[in-house]
Amino acid sequence: MKDYKVKPLTKEQILISIDRLTRFKHPEEKYLRVFKDIITSNLIYPKFKRCELDEMDYIALTQLAEYVFNYSLDGQADLSINQKLAEYENSVFETDYNTQQLLRNNFNYASAIKLIPKNAPLNLKWLKSLGEVGYSNIARQLHALRFPVEKLVICEGITEETLLPEFARLLGYDFDKNGVYVLSAGGKNQVVKMFYKFTETFKLPIFVLLDNDALENSEEIKPRLRECDKIYLLKSGEFEDALPVKLLEKTLRYATENISLPLDDDIKMGHTVEYLEEFFKHRGLHEFKKAEFAQMLKSNLSDTIELSDEIKNVIELIKTL
Repeated sequence: MKDYKVKPLTKEQILISIDRLTRFKHPEEKYLRVFKDIITSNLIYPKFKRCELDEMDYIALTQLAEYVFNYSLDGQADLSINQKLAEYENSVFETDYNTQQLLRNNFNYASAIKLIPKNAPLNLKWLKSLGEVGYSNIARQLHALRFPVEKLVICEGITEETLLPEFARLLGYDFDKNGVYVLSAGGKNQVVKMFYKFTETFKLPIFVLLDNDALENSEEIKPRLRECDKIYLLKSGEFEDALPVKLLEKTLRYATENISLPLDDDIKMGHTVEYLEEFFKHRGLHEFKKAEFAQMLKSNLSDTIELSDEIKNVIELIKTL
């Protein structure tokens, strides 16, 4: 490749590349995307069209991306980091021969991780730890890195994704220290699709959390459950119906600075989301948005808030998965 012409990757491009390579996605999907992006953006000569890369042999594609990436960095590569990454991906996902070719790259991670800032996302902090303490759970436990992932929680919405880790922490079980990864699917039908996809490629246990109205969806999932998986249908209704009333009251006081009546009588029968939508509407607030409200709930959560028995049960089931 001595005649090849390369435009070195910027620091930002390097960080984006290694961030995408270590996200929680199937390695074939993420490696192909990153490798092709590196080649199309920074290989000046010879120039390859995207369609040509789509048809290229995985080994040749890996070598091209590797050449461009390493050209952009100084210092010697430490291939032990690459081996640890490959071991991790193989422990989490089912991989075929082609994917193995992508994993057997010689990217200079040892030099790239020197660029990782202190406020980096958890996957990059974990990658940096591989160059320091090696592939183990020690760094994850010490620094709450979430990676390596050991179990997956699939839920319907962003409220669960935001608050389940916080509730678990209050109960003495830190998701990030124990490798628990939470993914919101965006609805009960999407939960089924996501579960089907993951059981085809995912080796680790999966916990599926569904609202009470998703009985039909749970029946679709049950035939695909492996021995290591578990499904739970909320008894309270929606996840929001299992939230502590005191937490809701504290958050709404924070949002409006004044509430004339306690919330207990209004939402004790459930239908919390409907109540909140009406609350925001009639008090002249902006439209109720679950994602924003989940963050508000998170910021108002404290160890003085008593969690419901159902939430405690859900966290215990995830813990023992």
